[in-house]
Amino acid sequence: MLTVSGARRVLVDPRTERDGDVLVDDGSPDRATLDASGCVVTPGLVNAHHHLLQTAFRTLPGTRGVPMSAWLPTMADAYGRVGHDPELYGLAATVGAAEGLLSGVTTIADHHLNWPAAASADDTVALAAATAGAVRALGGRLAFVRGSARDDPDRAAASAEAIVTGLLHPDAVGGVDPDGLLQVAVGPAGVHSDGEATFRALGDVATRHGLRRRTQANEQVDTAIALERYGRRPIDLLEDWGWLAPDVTIAHLCDVTDDEIARLAAAGVTATHAPGCDVPMGWGIAPVARLTDAGIRVGLGTSGGGSNDAGHLLADARLAMQVSALVGPQLPARQVLGMATEGSALGLGRPELGHLGAGSAGDLCVWDVSGVADAGVDDPVAGLLWASPGRRPRHVVVGGRVVVRDFALVAADERELATRLRDRLARTPVTT
Repeated sequence: MLTVSGARRVLVDPRTERDGDVLVDDGSPDRATLDASGCVVTPGLVNAHHHLLQTAFRTLPGTRGVPMSAWLPTMADAYGRVGHDPELYGLAATVGAAEGLLSGVTTIADHHLNWPAAASADDTVALAAATAGAVRALGGRLAFVRGSARDDPDRAAASAEAIVTGLLHPDAVGGVDPDGLLQVAVGPAGVHSDGEATFRALGDVATRHGLRRRTQANEQVDTAIALERYGRRPIDLLEDWGWLAPDVTIAHLCDVTDDEIARLAAAGVTATHAPGCDVPMGWGIAPVARLTDAGIRVGLGTSGGGSNDAGHLLADARLAMQVSALVGPQLPARQVLGMATEGSALGLGRPELGHLGAGSAGDLCVWDVSGVADAGVDDPVAGLLWASPGRRPRHVVVGGRVVVRDFALVAADERELATRLRDRLARTPVTT
């Protein structure tokens, strides 16, 4: 039993808050206490859209202020230059997960799109396992999305099947391991990259194993490519290809019409807003207020380091709140915190995450609001977003286990992790 004691405010869910202690029953007979005096306690943040491999490839020359047609090959060249292997994937995921935990992210959805061209299904299992093992070693939760980007449809489906059977526990339900630390999902990059055959092949894998489906759509460039290639908009294609359904989450959705929003809502699709990617890359701003007014549940994601350069979801929550006024009414801080917690969790089909009420998995963050950055802040919950950009939580708990204590990782040293990744990036792959 873990007691988080003395909190100034506890955000139970987007609609409920109180003062006092939080008790987390992890099934252990041992008792422990975390001091939360002068702090706000929130549910653990859920990053609903990341590309962890890109953590190793941030601020590359030729990736800023360029069209996606130039950005994609620049990123692909960087991956090829360093080499695709379990060591790189594990180190990139370790650094990305560490960055997330140190900024309050307890669950990451990693939409992994880039695979070696000649990789066998077993090879992809090893790469996925390196990613999953890295996140687990730090104590975080991972939703690993077997994505595709111009992959052969049959090879992508065989790889997804192999990853499901190779990574998940035999007692996994709905693609989620019994301990809740690993989830597997599937998802093509989008209609700009993958055709109907890939969407249907990965959709069949999802049906067989009860997996969630995820994709990206309606960034401005995505819409332009779909119109050029098919003469139709992305939502029209996804609907025809069987990808508008309650088990589907669509990231970005910057360029959507009222009719498309109504169709997404009627289909029960959930959405993920990624302003930290879309705004600096010039790909648009999702009209979150219009989406939520239509009844669509919206989560929040950072997207990858190749476009965002950071995996700090609370910073992106602040950005989402600030830029919302450019496309509609300004979003309240509590609504955006709800997107970063409960909204993201529901998009993963994980009702036990993103809140601190009954049935919670016991993921939480303790945010110190006693310093000068929060002095004069009248509302400490809203102040989590409005004040102190880039703040870190004092403590982070996953499933009742403390994984960040006093602003530091419990299971690793962050500087050592950074050094290991830098050393790996300095080496080129050995070819035979």
